[in-house]
Amino acid sequence: MRFTKEQEGFAAAVRAFCAAECGTLAQRDELTDGGKLSNSPEILRKLAAQGWLGVSIPEAYGGGGAGMVDECLFLEETSRGLAPITAYSTGLTAAQTYLRYGTEDQKKDILGGICAGELEAIALSEPGAGSDLGSVRIKATLDGDHYVIDGQKTWTSAAHVAKHLLLLARTDSSGPKHQGLTLLIVPTDVPGLEIRPIETMEAHTVNDLFFTGVRIPVANVVGEAGQAWKHLMRGLSVERLIIAAMSLGAAERSLDDVLGYVKQREQFGRAIGSFQAVRHRIAELATEIAYAKAFVYDVAARIDAGEEDQLTREGSMAKLKCTEIAKHTALEAMQLMGGYGYAREYGMEGQVRKALAPPIYGGTNEIQREIISKSLGL
Repeated sequence: MRFTKEQEGFAAAVRAFCAAECGTLAQRDELTDGGKLSNSPEILRKLAAQGWLGVSIPEAYGGGGAGMVDECLFLEETSRGLAPITAYSTGLTAAQTYLRYGTEDQKKDILGGICAGELEAIALSEPGAGSDLGSVRIKATLDGDHYVIDGQKTWTSAAHVAKHLLLLARTDSSGPKHQGLTLLIVPTDVPGLEIRPIETMEAHTVNDLFFTGVRIPVANVVGEAGQAWKHLMRGLSVERLIIAAMSLGAAERSLDDVLGYVKQREQFGRAIGSFQAVRHRIAELATEIAYAKAFVYDVAARIDAGEEDQLTREGSMAKLKCTEIAKHTALEAMQLMGGYGYAREYGMEGQVRKALAPPIYGGTNEIQREIISKSLGL
């Protein structure tokens, strides 16, 4: 698709912001306590002040009132620019459910907060329920005008920095497993909730959650009690496009960095990028990324045109392809950079670490292949 001049200007402005505010390793270290944190409140505040957070959220709730094409441009450029705002995408995913099923008060509170730089989280997975979310067991028992929540969630991104959780809980066990599920807004400072970090190869991002007698008002139900499965579908479908746009930006950053390296690094009296074995690998990476970008923005444009309900397959395709390309590009770039690819100073080792998780979260790529194959009648 062709971008408008306004969209091209927007992407260029975000790119320039990232270069100025977090373009060097020293800047990013200062913003993230030496790489220990995955989110910078300072950067989020500055992005909010620009009016760029929630660019796809309606103006009535503090957003930019644009569409998913503009949102994907923002996600692509902030990912490419290594902006430490990982949790923003989690809140953006939650926003899809609030937009369609939330009350006006919920929308004003949650969506307005996202646009102002506040972070939100979604608590779905459990120790026994990952890809099979219908097997969720955490209980929310009705007690007067409150639900009492007991159980555990795991792999919950951004819970430690979020203002609220969008919690998937079982409120009725009498029917099939996809029925009796309810979405509840849970403030992260509520008594009875323990948030425990999970150590991974990246900065602190994911958490275990433990609920012990947590009381949440009935007014915190999002949508209709017992109907969470259908409420989640829009958010999860758009989430795949969100992940795809971020992975596209990550792949572009890896290509940018390795391209700069092979043009400058000399061996045998000439730049290593002049050797056919190197330049052909770079050409293949650039081609894959270009095709992925065209597809991502085609899907985004179709969502903006009101076709989102028919885009389950395309969203899965975008997520599958872009996350695999980001991983492949980072690994290829590390190989082409030799020993320097492992050095933190050059950044590629961080790109590799960041590229390994997206094929797993947001619905594993194995699940995406299942969704695609079923849509083909297999």
